[in-house]
Amino acid sequence: MAITGRGSHEIAGSVEEAIIGGELPAGTALPSIRDLAGELGVNPNTVASAYRLLRDRGLVETGGRRGTRVRARPADIPRDTEVAAVPPDVRDAGSGNPDPRLLPDLAAALAAVAARRVGRHPLYGDPPILPEMREEARGLFEADGVPCSALTLTSGALDGIDRVLCSSLRPGDAIALEDPGWPSEYDLTAALGLKRVPMRMDDEGPLPDDLDAALRGGARAVIVTNRAQNPTGAAISAERAAHLRAILAEHPHVLTVEDDHGFGFVELPFQRVGGATERWTLVRSVAKGYGPDLRLAMVTGDPVTVDRVRARQQSGHGWVSQILQEAFVELRRRAAVSAERAGRAYGERRAALIRELERHGLSGRGRSGVNVWVEVPDEARTVAGLLARRWSCTPGRRFRLDSSPGIRVTISALDAQDMATLAADIAAAARPGGPAV
Repeated sequence: MAITGRGSHEIAGSVEEAIIGGELPAGTALPSIRDLAGELGVNPNTVASAYRLLRDRGLVETGGRRGTRVRARPADIPRDTEVAAVPPDVRDAGSGNPDPRLLPDLAAALAAVAARRVGRHPLYGDPPILPEMREEARGLFEADGVPCSALTLTSGALDGIDRVLCSSLRPGDAIALEDPGWPSEYDLTAALGLKRVPMRMDDEGPLPDDLDAALRGGARAVIVTNRAQNPTGAAISAERAAHLRAILAEHPHVLTVEDDHGFGFVELPFQRVGGATERWTLVRSVAKGYGPDLRLAMVTGDPVTVDRVRARQQSGHGWVSQILQEAFVELRRRAAVSAERAGRAYGERRAALIRELERHGLSGRGRSGVNVWVEVPDEARTVAGLLARRWSCTPGRRFRLDSSPGIRVTISALDAQDMATLAADIAAAARPGGPAV
């Protein structure tokens, strides 16, 4: 297709329309800055500015000698289109959802909140955080040794991470990310125009040598998942946390972002990484333990970073619904969620699947949470073979930057007795040269 325009915004708009319209598919290389400038008769700086705009919008990525290419998944594609509906005759082992059987009764909590609200209407100008919510959040953080002198609430973990990064980094800054890791995090950092530096993972979290290399290479921020890492199920151990903190302490100006993804449904203790640098934040969403519709995350950190997030909130939606705050406090007071109970239930299923995979010569990883990561030689073939065997799993390409191919298997909709059949079918579907069905 022909790229048109004279100014940087016009050129970027022309490319954006072609990407959205399908004329420039994922992976397509754009012309070099010099070549396109010659074709359009403009200064190369104009084309460079247009490409920066496209990168900042999450539509393209720059790969050194590979030049500028259309991203595999442009940031303007809605996330809900990524998860295909599970056919009625197929078992769900790929959605990543929690087990509804382990979630609390929101109806009862909301009914109690509604009863207390008779004749009372919170209004504009009221404090954004209810006193009882502040007390509950502070207690949860301080119980794990995390100081909570500064606090705000956001509409989920990704919203919190977005506001932290937007208020602290600029396009072009490098950020160290887990690999395999959370696709929404990859999309967010690409949309913000950040340079993603992958850190390999094992069961205890990011590898220290990879974090050290990323920071020595100039990374200005790092995001780590404390528990129930998506997709590998990694949980940072006390030893790994101490090692990572020691490395971070050598780079005091780096921003450390912790996502305690396992809050409310993981029995393993929280191990803190943040606090070794001047700028740090810890985000705890209640979605997986209390239900995805409870769009609430607690965010603490150093006062400067948290204040920057508050400032961005004030220029937008302002606050998180007090109804959600009251509902969460009500659930806490009722002890409606037991992280130990949920953690044991998920742990039994993960252990059963990993054990059965080993019997077939496959290695599964999953120390916490609802997912098991299984390395396979051919993701597409394995997923297709499993679908033919009436299992829905998720291909690993969405979760990878440079790591090896694999599939994410979600165990929350299954029971321990399902794992022998599932493992056998994964082995059959992943077998090189074997029949797909």
